[in-house]
Amino acid sequence: MSPYTFEFADDSVREWTLTETGAEPTLVEEYAPSVFVSGPDDALADLRSRLESDPKVDDLSVERWARDLHEVHVGERSRLLRVDLERVSDVRQLAREIRGVHERETHAPGTFRLYDVDLEPGFRYCLDRGIDPTPSRDLRVLRIEIDDAALADGDVTAIRLEGESVLEDERRPDRDRDADDVQAVGRGSDGARTVGNVPDDARATLENLQWRLERDDPDVLVVSHAELVPLLSRRAAEVGLESFALGRLPGWTRLAGSNTYESYGRVGHSPARYRVPGRAIVDTSNSFLWQQSGLAGLEYMVERTGRPLQEAAWGSIGTLLTSRQIRLARREWDVLAPQNKWEPERFSDVRTLHAADRGGFTFAPDVGFHERVHEIDFASLYPRIICEYGISPETVGCAHESDDTAADTRRVPDLGYELCSGGPAETPFLPSVLEPLLADRADRKRRLADDPPEATASRLRAESGAIKWVLVSCFGYQGYRNAKYGRIECHEAINAYARDVALTAKRRLEDGGWRIVHGIVDSLWVTPREGVDPEPLESVIADVSAAVGIPLERDGSYEWVCFVPLRESVRSREAATDRGGTTGDAETSRSSGTAGALTRYFGKRESGSYKFRGIEVRQRSTPTFVAESQRAFVEALDRERDPVAVCDVLSRRLGMLRRGDVDPGDLEITTRVSKPRSAYRQRTRTVGALERYERHGIERHPGQSVRYVVVDDEARTVDRVRIPVESIDEYDLEFYEGKLVEACESVLSPLGWDRTRIRRHVSGVTVTRLSSFLE
Repeated sequence: MSPYTFEFADDSVREWTLTETGAEPTLVEEYAPSVFVSGPDDALADLRSRLESDPKVDDLSVERWARDLHEVHVGERSRLLRVDLERVSDVRQLAREIRGVHERETHAPGTFRLYDVDLEPGFRYCLDRGIDPTPSRDLRVLRIEIDDAALADGDVTAIRLEGESVLEDERRPDRDRDADDVQAVGRGSDGARTVGNVPDDARATLENLQWRLERDDPDVLVVSHAELVPLLSRRAAEVGLESFALGRLPGWTRLAGSNTYESYGRVGHSPARYRVPGRAIVDTSNSFLWQQSGLAGLEYMVERTGRPLQEAAWGSIGTLLTSRQIRLARREWDVLAPQNKWEPERFSDVRTLHAADRGGFTFAPDVGFHERVHEIDFASLYPRIICEYGISPETVGCAHESDDTAADTRRVPDLGYELCSGGPAETPFLPSVLEPLLADRADRKRRLADDPPEATASRLRAESGAIKWVLVSCFGYQGYRNAKYGRIECHEAINAYARDVALTAKRRLEDGGWRIVHGIVDSLWVTPREGVDPEPLESVIADVSAAVGIPLERDGSYEWVCFVPLRESVRSREAATDRGGTTGDAETSRSSGTAGALTRYFGKRESGSYKFRGIEVRQRSTPTFVAESQRAFVEALDRERDPVAVCDVLSRRLGMLRRGDVDPGDLEITTRVSKPRSAYRQRTRTVGALERYERHGIERHPGQSVRYVVVDDEARTVDRVRIPVESIDEYDLEFYEGKLVEACESVLSPLGWDRTRIRRHVSGVTVTRLSSFLE
């Protein structure tokens, strides 16, 4: 069995291999990580002589590797200098010295190109030694949680295991303190029991936690905050529990500090990362994949990427895709992972640039209420385009000019880029990365259709979801500036084929008597054309699938669908002013952009369930009460098909607010912080929330979220909001009335009712229907 988690010391690696009863360590003392350098022969010879005296270097040699996918495509290999190092921790330092010292002193910038530099230690180790870190048995998991306020206070008594208080766990057999402990117990100033200067409840909590760790012997610790690792160790030392350890051996290590980053214009925050011996740590606040797919999705990605579980847990979707590419490139293509993306965008004339910079095809929504609507979409459109047409960095505009491949060259629609399918590899690189994932997802969906037992179905859904996110990212990642094997021409070619596919589908659907009421990227909403007896939709779908080589599938049928119009920015600014805001307040003046309008719709499936996209009920920031109200508005519209009935429900919900019948906790707003508090120029609600978090000693960094209830939107001070750790017994009635009206407008705007008309109706004297109470 292969090891599943690893620890790196200065001169050794400890591998942990799962057994039937736990896990066993093996110490590996002979491991030398490698960095590869390419450049002119004389420059490499000079660099080799310089590195021979470097104490970090264990060995130097020259090997032949492909520097990129093009070299494999044309059957070439380059001579590279291989530098073996004493320790994993020396890799990045050596890379900085090569570029910043050795190259700068004697050669022109860019003389050396480095490979296999920025690989995570566990992934590098598995890659170098051919280890598959996929767990060999079911993993035992222990969830450890603490809320933000308790974490800031260092209050370990608030810790919960699997949702239950650790302090109140009475199952530990040896509940009695030894004699020395009993004598040390006293009372603090607040009446709490203490041991020395530390509350005795903290000691009892840690003892219970230690007992659970010993009894359950978990393989994975799922923590709500990674900072629990140093906190628990520090508190154990304070209460004199020298034997306390979260790992299977004593000690812990900080792997990386916290940092804030920006990706695709969105600010994110990565908390510090820690390691304990013999157990993998999953920090739920820093694991997108855990939130989406849980342990089953993580285990699947460990198998497909070769990243150990802990590294897979904190890796982004793009990181997981890159890991899969790196492993495939190394194992099957003899291509190393470049430290930097060197290949620039090729020269194109203005006409080609104009055609290439268009993105995916979109059919503007027919705003309004539509009946008998069918949603159809192309299964994994972009990944299948890549595989169907062989789009890959080495095939787009390929320079391989042998007679065998010239006849097999195709041209990308609109762009004229040549696509060569020749070369030594039977399958181009990107398709070889994606085809197994597509096959696995199709297999999971097929097995789910057979209605398996719930335990099996849950795992299949998790694995399918994990695959979906990687497939979603594969297209955009080709245009990402730091993608190891990305190339902008691939991104443009995929879009060009997607537009061609959408237009082919449009023509065949319209010829078959169907009208497209909306279409975006890979999904189309169609309804029968008036006065036409359309062809069976299944027949049209089959024809389109055969024509483009990508399955077009029916995703659902609807009794009705409403496409929501774009909100006018002027109206949003006016509403902001009405609520006491200013046109400079980003929280109140922001209006939906075009892309948002294209994904704003709701409808009722023939199965009776509702589907929502883009409107408030699907937005993370929307308070629970507002989201529940909007769902009630939709249900009223479904029952009555009358805007007046929806306004009746709004009136009743406004009455609940005015009477104080709404729990303030159901009015919490969640907002992502985009910059440090000091960088905000205006007194927004977010600033008020950040200041209140600071008062309670709770850190909030750009990229993290804040939660608050608006209590006085006119205040423009820290008193404008309250946060969850505080006692909240009031709320700003006018502000939340506005939120309800906005939610109602999203439901009624497809029928021509704007917020002015809605307000006029609910403020007048009207007779409330009994049907408005049927929620």
